[in-house]
Amino acid sequence: MLTDTAFTLGGTPTSWAELLGFVTGALNVWLVARQRISNWPVGILNVALLMLVFWTSGLYADAGLQVLYVILGFYGWWAWLYGGQHRTRLQVTDTSRAEWVALAAAGVALTAALWLFLDRATDSTVPLPDALTTALSLLATYGQTRKRWESWWLWITADLIYIPLYAYKGLYLTAALYLIFLTLCVFGLRQWRAARTPALVAA
Repeated sequence: MLTDTAFTLGGTPTSWAELLGFVTGALNVWLVARQRISNWPVGILNVALLMLVFWTSGLYADAGLQVLYVILGFYGWWAWLYGGQHRTRLQVTDTSRAEWVALAAAGVALTAALWLFLDRATDSTVPLPDALTTALSLLATYGQTRKRWESWWLWITADLIYIPLYAYKGLYLTAALYLIFLTLCVFGLRQWRAARTPALVAA
């Protein structure tokens, strides 16, 4: 069973789901940074595993977030192949000012709504950071599906919160994974910023 213990880390059992999530997660972010289309099926497998890990750990917003990740994963897969001009492959571009305004408004609204829900309707012990990281991750994933290079800054911000949050919840392997994510995000930021196409800057 995926929820069975694979090994014990720091006195805390680590499940097979968390271990496999570690491996597929690191591979997924590396593939994204390299702009490999195979990141999408790997990412869908990764979020399915993490959904199980987060739900059993009481991180309900993060667990629910994985469902949206699956949907966004299929959309991103299609968009990278056919979302460019004349249904060609998508190119790396800037985030427009209008997009930033919309993303900021959506992020504040989503964080507030999730915080209220988690605080009032669940037994979550970390409602605010769970809500905030969920909102940041969704905004970053949107940017990733559209190949906006600044989406890496959103991932970096989210990871800086995720690392201590997962350690607090005893998910030490996942916390270590997000430390690797943080390093890969910096690599991805540099790769995508260098690859951006000025002629296709978002209006």
